[in-house]
Amino acid sequence: MSQNDHHHASPLFLTDEDVRAVFDWRAASDALRKAYAAPAAPDLFPPRTMARGSGLWLRTLSGIAPEGGLMGAKLISANIRAGVASYLIPLLDQETAELVALLDGNSITGFRTAATSAVAADALAPVGALRVAVIGSGFEAKNHIRALAALRTLDQVTVYSPTPESRARFIADLADLGLAMRAADSPRATLEDANVVICAARSRDESPTLLGEWLRPGMTVVSIGSTLPEQRELDPAAIRRPDLIVADMVEEVAHDTGDMIAAAQAGVGWDGRLVALSDVIGGRHPGRTSPDQILLYKSVGAAIQDLAVAGLCASRARQLGVGTTLPVSITPVRKGKK
Repeated sequence: MSQNDHHHASPLFLTDEDVRAVFDWRAASDALRKAYAAPAAPDLFPPRTMARGSGLWLRTLSGIAPEGGLMGAKLISANIRAGVASYLIPLLDQETAELVALLDGNSITGFRTAATSAVAADALAPVGALRVAVIGSGFEAKNHIRALAALRTLDQVTVYSPTPESRARFIADLADLGLAMRAADSPRATLEDANVVICAARSRDESPTLLGEWLRPGMTVVSIGSTLPEQRELDPAAIRRPDLIVADMVEEVAHDTGDMIAAAQAGVGWDGRLVALSDVIGGRHPGRTSPDQILLYKSVGAAIQDLAVAGLCASRARQLGVGTTLPVSITPVRKGKK
C-alpha cells in the first residue's frame, strides 16, 4: 500500500448556504468549550495581520488547534471603495498537511462570535434561568439570543434598538424560539430586571451605549461591539465596576479596543481583574465566585473560534453529505531532512 492510500477524502468546499445548513448552536458551543479548555501555547494563535493598500485590505487570522486535528486560517479580503468583502477559511490536517476543506467564512464569523459569548455567559452568569437585556437588534444581537437559548433557559428577553421597527423585527425574527420577549424604549430600561446584558450595537457617533452606573450586583455583561480603537460601547465606569473582566484575546482587548483605551485615559486600571477566557473555561482561573459580583466578558474575535466552528461545520457536512467535493487538491511536498 503506497503512502498515498492513507490520504484524506478529497477536500470539501462549503458555500455560505452549506455552512448555515449544517451549523448547530449547541454543537458549536461544545466545540468551542473543548478548544478553550485545552492549554494553548501563545504561538499556536499569533496576532492577526493586516495587509493594506489604497482602499484595500487583507486580514489574516491563523491558528493551530490545541487539541489536535486541524490548522487553518481565516482570510478577510475587502475593497473599501467598492464596499465588498469576502471571507475564506482553508482547513488543513495537522499530520499530513493536506487540505481538508475550504469554507466561505461569512456566516462562520457571526456564528463563532455568538457561540463563544454563550459559552462565556454560561460560565459567568449565575445558575438558573436568565433574564437577558439586549442592546442592539442586528444579526449579531439575534445570533447571541439563539446561541444563549441553546445553552440556558431564558425567562425574559428585553431588546432596545433606536427605532420601534427594528425592535419589532428583532422580536418577530426570534419568534420561533418561543421566548417571552419585549421591547424597551431606552438602553437603560432593558436592564430593569436583567441578569445578563448583551451589548451588540455600536452607537452611530461612537458614544457608549451602556453606562457603568446602570449595572447592578450579580449582572453579567457581554460586550462584542467595540473591537477597534475608534469604536465605543462601554463607558469607563462599565470597565471600572466589574469584579472580573474576561477576554477572548487579553492583549487585544486591553490595548486595541476603544472602551479599554478610554477607560485607561480616565484613570481606570484593571490589574488583576483581566483574565483569559481560556483560563476560565479550562478551570485555571475562577469565574464567578459570589452571586453579587458584576462580571464582564469582552470579545474581539479570535482564530481559535473560527477554527473550532469551521472544523465542526466541515465534519458535520461530511456526515450529512452536504457541500461540494473538489475533484483536485493541493499536493503536500515532502520536505525530508537533508
